[in-house]
Amino acid sequence: MNSYSPNMLKTFETCPKKYYLKYIQKISMPQKSSFFEKGKKIHALANYYLRGDDITKLEKALTSEEKSVWEKLKQNEYFQKKYVKSEYNISAKIGNFWIGGRLDALMKDEQNYYILDYKTGTIPQHPETDFQTIIYLLCTSKMYGENLKFIYIDLKNNKNCIIDFSKEKSKEYESKINNICEQINQLQLPEEIPHSNICNFCEYNKICF
Repeated sequence: MNSYSPNMLKTFETCPKKYYLKYIQKISMPQKSSFFEKGKKIHALANYYLRGDDITKLEKALTSEEKSVWEKLKQNEYFQKKYVKSEYNISAKIGNFWIGGRLDALMKDEQNYYILDYKTGTIPQHPETDFQTIIYLLCTSKMYGENLKFIYIDLKNNKNCIIDFSKEKSKEYESKINNICEQINQLQLPEEIPHSNICNFCEYNKICF
């Protein structure tokens, strides 16, 4: 049985045809690696740092812009909490469906566990109902309980977006997951899907028909 990731569910919600091409037909389209280079560097550096590795040489190789972003992350109050895990694969069964993802880091203090997600670009427009938030909170709560917060660390604007977990949210989140996974299970594409403005920025627009 498939395990659904946040990107899979976001893709389906945005465009079922793109989901079909990417995840069912498994057609991979090239994208500019430069879009992700800074984010990958910061994520890798954070993982080594939290594990206690010597990152002196890696820090020296950063550009001035990357150094500025890295310092913002190191000084973040949530990044300084007690380390639990980083680059951590999680999964859980919700109803009849498996969901999963990969946490940037999991931290804790005396009261709570904190899921950290570092963003060098933009955070989701509606973070509380974003599939990344939903999947990470549901999966982590199954292992670590409900004293849990999701922290988007917005490195671009040097601020945090904090989302609390609760039993009420858990029920709402599980309902949303089951609903969209059922839709994917019953996926039937119409012969033609109307194009919209987002199609102009889709890497599949040249082969979409």
